Parts: sequence; C-alpha cells; structure tokens
Amino acid sequence: MNRSRTTVVDIAHAAGVSKSTVSLVLQGSPLVNEKTREKVNSVIADLGYVYNRGAANLRQARSKIVGIVVNDLTNSFFAELAVGMDMVVQSAGYVQFLAHSGESVDRQREVIASMRENGIAGLILSPARGTEAADLKPLIDSGIPVVVVVRNLPGAKVSTLLSDNYTGAKAAVRHLVSLGHTRIGFMGGFLDTAVFAERLRGYRDALQEAGIAADEALIVHSAPSRAGGVAAVERMMLLADRATAALCLNDAVAFGVCDGLRTVGIEPGKGFGVIGFDDVIEAKTAVPALTTVSVDPQGMGQRAAQLLLKQINAGGNEQESLVTSVRLVVRQSCGAPVRNNHLEEMA
Repeated sequence: MNRSRTTVVDIAHAAGVSKSTVSLVLQGSPLVNEKTREKVNSVIADLGYVYNRGAANLRQARSKIVGIVVNDLTNSFFAELAVGMDMVVQSAGYVQFLAHSGESVDRQREVIASMRENGIAGLILSPARGTEAADLKPLIDSGIPVVVVVRNLPGAKVSTLLSDNYTGAKAAVRHLVSLGHTRIGFMGGFLDTAVFAERLRGYRDALQEAGIAADEALIVHSAPSRAGGVAAVERMMLLADRATAALCLNDAVAFGVCDGLRTVGIEPGKGFGVIGFDDVIEAKTAVPALTTVSVDPQGMGQRAAQLLLKQINAGGNEQESLVTSVRLVVRQSCGAPVRNNHLEEMA
C-alpha cells in the first residue's frame, strides 16, 4: 500500500471498523472504547498515516453544509421540523445533510462522525434517547456550532431551542377539566426523556390546581408513536375505573389512541376526550379533527436553522437558550362537556 496515499477508508478496512470510528479516534473522541482505539492506532502506525488537522479545519471553514440529525423521521412532527430547517438553510446558500438516528445513540454517533468527515459548518440535533452532554464534546471542542432542539441536554455547552411543554400540557388538562372530566389520563412516552417529564409535570400541576388527585394508574407509558397510542388504550381498558379523557404525549400517540378507542367501540370526541401535542398537518384533517397543543414544527425548524446560521456567521459557538410559545387549538376530538362517565356506560 502506498503510504503517501493512505486514507481513512484504508485504515477502516485494515482495522475492521467503520470509517466513522476511525474519524472519532483521529479526533481523540472519548466515545470509542479503549480496545478499539488501540487497534485503530496500531493500524495507523503500521500504515504511516498522518492526520492533517489543519486541512480538516480548512475544509470545515469553507463548508456550506449543515448537518441535521433527528431522532424519529417516521413521526410527522420531525419531518415538518426538518422541512422548516431546510427552508432557511437553502435560502442562505447552504445544503442540509439530513440523517435519522432512530433513537439509537450509537447510530447518532456514527452519523455525526460521518458529517464531521464531510466538513459540516454546523449541526442541528434532536437527540436520541440516552444522549449525554459528553457526546457533543468533540464537536464543541473543534469549534463546530451546535443547536439542540426539542429535547434538552443538561450540561451540554450548546444553544437550545425548546417548546414550552409545561405550559402547553397545563392548558390542555385545564380545558378537559372545564369540560367536566375528572378522570383524565396521560398517554404515551418514556420516563427518560425531558419532553415527557415536562409535559407530565404540567399535567400533574393542572390536576392539582383543579383539586383532582392524580391517579398513577391513568399515566400509561408507551412508545411515542401511533402504535404506542393503540397499546395505551388496550392497557387503559383493563382498569376498573377508567379515564374519560386523556392528554397524549404527542399527536402520533393521539391518533393511535383514537384508533384504539374505535377498536373497543368508543368514538373519540364523543365517548372519550382526546388531546394531542404538536399540531402536525394531519391534525386538522383527522376524523374527528384533533384538539392539540400547537408547537408549530415548521416554524420551530426555521428558528433552529436561523439560530445555527447566526452562530456560523459569527464564527463562534455563543450559547443561547430559547423556548418557543405554544397554544391550545380546540377541535372536535376533545368532545362536548361531560355529565357522567361514558366509559362506564359502554363497558
């Protein structure tokens, strides 16, 4: 092998690892385990490869590529978020390098490393579950601007753009209480995400404000997806004292809850009040039209891209933390005022 032309790909083949892993080793990232690091460094020494950090930095400085990594492109919210980002990025003369982590931290590390190899000018990240502040340290240390959206990463020295999850959840539950509901559920989501924690806190505080004791049995954990919504309804139907309405973690869960209710003969908006969170495009045309907390995903994506471009143009990584306002959009799925427990009548 001609040592003067040895590439990262050559090292990856020789070491039996991915190109992204080699890149992480070259960058001194703490994300690579020691055994793999030693193996890659041994191959680098054997092949006589020299990492030209100056050239890498020069590529980055001239880059017109913005990296965008989202945790779940199968969810309409994140697709709309990415569309909003692309609108701003393209108008500014940049090209987006979009990747889907699928809630895998390992996959996320791989795609971010690959983006660094391609010399991105900055990164917008909606973190996968389990992401830690340390995962972004290599990017920050190299001076690449980073904006984290949707899910907060405490301790990460990056800019953040979040929605007002607490206020939105509180407004939704207050509305259900105003309709006469006292058995209000919270459906969808996992304990280890900040979004779940913030929306659950708003749910609990609204119940407390109304003098309604929170029933832990009505907090149903499930995947934050349409299938998760169906599963949540199946679990709720096993309860002796069921809910008459629910705030769902997001619109995807809410659509699934509506599907699950129909399966057991309950019509959403009539026999059970449903409120989602996000206000994706399909919310308006769903049957019944979905009452939801509007986050404006496209607008949020545009603001995230504007924040990143501001940092790129300033040539630094000055941290900003923004929280976007939300509003409750009342449609048909939350139903009319209730005077009794419809679920008990239909059981």
